[in-house]
Amino acid sequence: MKQVMLGNEAIARGAYEAGCLVAAAYPGTPSTEILQNTAKYKEISSEWSVNEKVAAEVAIGASMAGARAMAAMKHFGLNVASDAVFPAVYEGVTGALVIICADDPGMNSSGTEPDSRNFGPHMKMPIIEPADSQECKDYTKLAFELSERFDTPFMVRTTTRVNHGSGIVELGERKEAGVKHYEKNIMKNTNIPAMARNKHKNVEARINEIREYSNVCDLNRIEFNTKELGIVCNGISYQYAKEVFGDSASYLKIGFSYPMPDKKIREFAGMVDKIYVIEELDPYMEEHLKMLGIDCLGKEVLPLWLEYSANIIRRGFGLPVTEAAYAVEAEAPVRPASFCAGCPHRGIYHEVSKYAGKIVATGDIGCYALNIQPPFSVTHTMIDMGGSITAGIGFEKAERVARRDYKVFSFIGDSTFFHSGITGLINAVYNKAATSIFILDNSTTGMTGHQDNPCTGMTLMKEVTTVVDIRSLVVGCGVKEENIRTVDPYDLKATEAVVKEAYESDELFVVIVRQPCALLKSVISARKDQHCVVDPDKCRNCRLCITKTACPALQLAGGKVEISREDCNGCTICSQICPFDAIEKVGE
Repeated sequence: MKQVMLGNEAIARGAYEAGCLVAAAYPGTPSTEILQNTAKYKEISSEWSVNEKVAAEVAIGASMAGARAMAAMKHFGLNVASDAVFPAVYEGVTGALVIICADDPGMNSSGTEPDSRNFGPHMKMPIIEPADSQECKDYTKLAFELSERFDTPFMVRTTTRVNHGSGIVELGERKEAGVKHYEKNIMKNTNIPAMARNKHKNVEARINEIREYSNVCDLNRIEFNTKELGIVCNGISYQYAKEVFGDSASYLKIGFSYPMPDKKIREFAGMVDKIYVIEELDPYMEEHLKMLGIDCLGKEVLPLWLEYSANIIRRGFGLPVTEAAYAVEAEAPVRPASFCAGCPHRGIYHEVSKYAGKIVATGDIGCYALNIQPPFSVTHTMIDMGGSITAGIGFEKAERVARRDYKVFSFIGDSTFFHSGITGLINAVYNKAATSIFILDNSTTGMTGHQDNPCTGMTLMKEVTTVVDIRSLVVGCGVKEENIRTVDPYDLKATEAVVKEAYESDELFVVIVRQPCALLKSVISARKDQHCVVDPDKCRNCRLCITKTACPALQLAGGKVEISREDCNGCTICSQICPFDAIEKVGE
């Protein structure tokens, strides 16, 4: 049976066919759909963990217990999870352990574009790299087998084009692996120094054994066409190279990229006159070839950054660029990123923007980061998940010395707060910070596509579960109850009052901004008959409703303001801003 699948769907299918029993992840583009698809297989217990470190630890624990397990994440997530994965490499596995890491060349949905292949030699963890959807399924399935064979976690490293590209996949049957026998073994499953010292020696010996396998396995293969030119490539770069050079070059496709297949590389180098290395991001393979004494051309002509394309490769090697098959004269108008119509974040940032020049706003990772854009222009800093609270603490410490009279506001979403904001809040309490923290609770993990989290009351497997109440958690972390507020950002007067309190507070102050995302199906259903309309007799065409909200439901038709019935959900923020009472809500 064959089926068209995204790379992420195929990875999930590979885990299913391999007999995976436990899968965990925190949503992050481009890896999100992996767990959304493992959850479709009842045989795999799939969960949204609160962060990637937790996901890795859940998978590691399941592996120790004898189950085949997988954790999936994007490249940022591996940074978070590495604290758990490093010792897991020393300890090895009982049941197979597979770590999926999706890199994002071109930063399609990321703030940086590191190359996660570097984690291989850093962690001593083997890496395999699929190039299409069929390989996503096959390589994932193989990773489970190899993990148990070599007693080590395996990483399957992908990139955005592989994760989100579609291809035909030949499906297989599930092979039940069961749960292997478990017995207490502190020498294997703990890493106190006395036990870990010998393990490092064993890890190095294991890597040498795996290197021998990488030299003979089919994941690293030579495709010989001509001796004039040889191309070493991997992942999606293999597809680009084939498109550009076709049969005019020979190829060494690297599917097993750590440890690199030294013998096969030397064999290939002896078959061709010159070698190009084509790989996105770091010169990982190129530097390895040069370390082996093999002359090759790569990053001297190809960029170290962004996503490649066939034409980028053509330009790099001085080949004619191929024009598009067709073109249109019209150009799409520039559409700046903005909050969706009815987005609850619009209300809070409208009120906070009134304090421009008086505050420093430390931001976090989520769709609320769009407040960086006009008309709000609120956020000053953005570092990483959870970094808003802790960066705010540091900023406030500097302000105490500088005395510039800035008040520090920190903004974090509900899912991000659960991910890595709680420790920051405890740190703020413990170290007597006087910042104001805004937790934006829109009842979902919005930026990555509405995944459930601990405040939604639903698991990934669609089981009803306990709702973790943010206010109770904030109180439990030690914030004084008199310094906690909950506000509906659709109510601008109430929001204005709370922001004023937060600005004037000289103690740690927490505001829970609570209104569900406007794009949730439940919200759309509840508000389907609600919308706002403009009274043309009252409208003075001042356009403050547009310039102050940037709401895409507000439009100009014939020079007059109109509101799109299809887009508006009746949040009334524009109505409250209008100085002439020209906008009213209709519908129930």
